[in-house]
Amino acid sequence: MSSVMEVGMGGAQDDGQRVEQRAVGERETRWSVRRKEGIVMRLLRGESLDLLARETGQPAGRISMWREEFLAAGREGLKARPAPVEDRRLADAQRKVGELTMELDILRALNDEMDRRPPFPRR
Repeated sequence: MSSVMEVGMGGAQDDGQRVEQRAVGERETRWSVRRKEGIVMRLLRGESLDLLARETGQPAGRISMWREEFLAAGREGLKARPAPVEDRRLADAQRKVGELTMELDILRALNDEMDRRPPFPRR
């Protein structure tokens, strides 16, 4: 089981932040977008990456990745859930319909062009 301990650094830091410590082999809990955003904002305000990594129990590289994703896409970039399967299937189907429509348009244009050409003389 995971134990949770309160981390208080005094001053503005003592706002009831919680750091989870896990036993070896225990499944890592998912971080919410709000928690990630809070860590990234603290990092962008100038707090030490090493201090944040120790305090949160997250690797410094992961926190840096969150910062880069946040800067690239804002809050939406921190959401880890992929698009639902139905949305991906719909996008794939729409792409296929578009490809087939283009192919059909090309073939119709070629067919119309062949109809306008005079027949080849037979020898």
